[in-house]
Amino acid sequence: PEFKKLVAEVEQGSASAEASAGEAKKKKEKKAKVRSKRYKEVAGMVDKTKLYPLADAVALVKKTSLTKFDGTVELHINLNPMSMGNTKGDYRGSVSLPHGTGKEVKVAIADDALVAKIEAGTIDFDVLVAHPSMKSKLAKFAKTLGPKGLMPNPKNGTVSPTPEKRAKELAHGQVNFKAEPGNPIVHMPVGKVSFEDNKLVENVTAIFAAIGNSKIAKTTLTSTMGPGINITLS
Repeated sequence: PEFKKLVAEVEQGSASAEASAGEAKKKKEKKAKVRSKRYKEVAGMVDKTKLYPLADAVALVKKTSLTKFDGTVELHINLNPMSMGNTKGDYRGSVSLPHGTGKEVKVAIADDALVAKIEAGTIDFDVLVAHPSMKSKLAKFAKTLGPKGLMPNPKNGTVSPTPEKRAKELAHGQVNFKAEPGNPIVHMPVGKVSFEDNKLVENVTAIFAAIGNSKIAKTTLTSTMGPGINITLS
């Protein structure tokens, strides 16, 4: 009797597991993203099997932009793990975009007055630059600034012995980039759809130069909510 009971429990457990798996699969199928008719139309303009020259990709990304507002043009870079060495888990850098990203960046320099504002709950900047001597005063705000990506960090150049100079660089088109945690992929804004074609081309070219073609395995250009366009590096 004990053996029969055990077999019945195992069979019941297996049936429950199969039922749960079936329910999970149905939920996943229900959540499949349904693309709009307009998206399908513009996606049809892109040959997914083709690598487009940069100038052609820029022209196409503007044609396939779906937003009524001035969308952002984004560059997605798959890095080549074989060429990354020991940096592939924490790859980062910075680049000066000749024409900026189209977004006004408010850069603040940490001082006692700003520390008081942060303590009072006022955060009205996009980037915070600090002299090394300010690190101890900012440490208590790590839980507030960290999740927002605003905590000064030597790795991205926001902790600097010359914060005034660094602030000017960041305000005039210099942007930081880093790979996803655990994944050799970099995502970067490179301008707005309203930018002239040559400005977008020059911004993307500057990024390629900063990273190095040997470190790049694949690149895709896209606009906000638009389809991806694969780019050739040659």
